[in-house]
Amino acid sequence: MPARGDLPTGAPIWNDLTTDDLDATVAFYTDLFGWTHENHGPEFGNYGTFFLDGKRVAGVMPQMSPQSPLGWLVHLHAPDVDAATEAAKRAGGSVVLDPLDVMDLGRQAVVVDPSGAAVSLWQPGTQTGFETVAEHAAPGWHELHTQDFDASVPFYAELGWTPRIMSDEPQFRYAVDEVGGQQYAGIMDDPRSGVPGPSYWLVYFGTDDADATAARVTELGGTVVRGPEDTPFGRLLNVTDPRGATFSVIGPNTGAAQA
Repeated sequence: MPARGDLPTGAPIWNDLTTDDLDATVAFYTDLFGWTHENHGPEFGNYGTFFLDGKRVAGVMPQMSPQSPLGWLVHLHAPDVDAATEAAKRAGGSVVLDPLDVMDLGRQAVVVDPSGAAVSLWQPGTQTGFETVAEHAAPGWHELHTQDFDASVPFYAELGWTPRIMSDEPQFRYAVDEVGGQQYAGIMDDPRSGVPGPSYWLVYFGTDDADATAARVTELGGTVVRGPEDTPFGRLLNVTDPRGATFSVIGPNTGAAQA
């Protein structure tokens, strides 16, 4: 489906991947999801965009220094990135990258939330984020796995979320950012579920067939960490790509757990 119109403040607007092997990573994702890739050249640090049927779905870049963290980074919509950065600091976060202009594409900062998860703040310019979501091979969901749920929920509220506690069970506590009946992202209390740290943001991509995607991941040199398994939210697959970056894939259930 097309990307969701005007995104509320704080909602995921983009995701991109930092890798230590650009060619191998591009080959993996283009083969797995049928994406195409455009490298924007040395003047952009060889940052590239992945497209699904001509529409932007994700970015990819080479690791710029040995200190640059590898893996997927989630960008949250920040109409005023300078104000959002100050709000993040007031809410107990720290700043990794001060606000800066990325040519005419937008303005960006990177912060670390109180639980230790890094997240980007993106003020759109000409780069307005996803162009399609919630379909096969497109971004479907973004989820914070936190070691400090009680600090994380108010932190993201300061960044614009409207949090709603969806579940507060002994082994499953979960909050969503929900605006006008539309859910945009989630926060999982990992210790409540018995999951050790660290805290991190997880990107989900859609699939029409989770089992076929799992088989293809393995064929392409990735690793299936868990699943596929039916859940109340869809058939879930947790994966690492050949360079070790973690992501999830979700598709229609095949059994009794189908919602």
